[in-house]
Amino acid sequence: MSETTGQDVVQGKPIQIHDPSLRDGHHAVRHNLDAEQLRAYAEAANAARIPVVEVGHGNGLGASSLQVGRARLSDDEMLSITREALTDSQLAVFLLPGWGTTHDIKNAIVHGVDLVRIGTHCTEGTLAERHLGFLRDEGVEAHAVLLMSHMAKPERLAEECAMLVGFGATGVGIMDSAGHYLPADVTERIQAIRSAVDVPVMFHGHNNLGMAVANSIAAADAGAAIIDACARGFGAGAGNTQLEVLVPVLERVGYRTGVDLYKLLDAADLAERVLMPKPPAVDSLSIVSGLAGVFSGFKAPVLDIAAREGVDPRDVFFELGRRQVVAGQEDLILDVAMALREAQGGSRS
Repeated sequence: MSETTGQDVVQGKPIQIHDPSLRDGHHAVRHNLDAEQLRAYAEAANAARIPVVEVGHGNGLGASSLQVGRARLSDDEMLSITREALTDSQLAVFLLPGWGTTHDIKNAIVHGVDLVRIGTHCTEGTLAERHLGFLRDEGVEAHAVLLMSHMAKPERLAEECAMLVGFGATGVGIMDSAGHYLPADVTERIQAIRSAVDVPVMFHGHNNLGMAVANSIAAADAGAAIIDACARGFGAGAGNTQLEVLVPVLERVGYRTGVDLYKLLDAADLAERVLMPKPPAVDSLSIVSGLAGVFSGFKAPVLDIAAREGVDPRDVFFELGRRQVVAGQEDLILDVAMALREAQGGSRS
């Protein structure tokens, strides 16, 4: 059976799909997925022949904490459950230096992880040197990704990616962490990176402005070899690129994913039933987050703190954007909200 039509096998340029539903999706449910939820979706993704499935706390290995949220399950539990379920798909994890350590990577290797992604802010790739060097020495596939990539020009992103390859990255890429890009922005950045490195390039989109699928297609057309997407767009704010939409669109425009469409649709239906209270939507605050260029994962704390301080959450997002606040600086949300309240001469409601 064809992956797309159920009739003729589709030929086209191969492109690899990475599914971080069980990692990035954690942001949408305050890192609260349980063992049965992880197992059910991992088995469905495996049946759909999704090449790579990423699992973990939303902020990666070692990140479960009071500051960014405690996960229901430990890293060990999440890795054990998904490794058992992924008999064909590869198992991937994500790590942010400062949260995760080489000890966490060693532990993931023990659990049979196939791919480790190291993420840094878009201009701080040097922070990944130690982790990438360790993975290179261990012979584990290691990719490096630049977060909040809209904050850097294409030339700077290309320079950072070339440096990361020098550190040992076997793949590099960018995340549109704020859902800020339009397709032309993506094309320019992926082309710049492709011209600077000779390893696969990855794109990870967010849907704050409703452009995630279009941006992902633009990335593929510009030469990206790996595209991230999540079932029903499961992720923070307006969510990620919607996996079960992206795959058939890629196939329709001439790419070959190797994903089984019917089983992919089954997996997406299951994800909506068992992983999330409701699918992500492009709501008003998500649009503001995208326009302001602020990390999508800030939505829940911005809403909570703005309500407590009696200020408009839209004002909080635009001020966070003006200050160029990035993931990991969640403590500044309260500072911004308090400053806005004082500037407006108000008091807490």
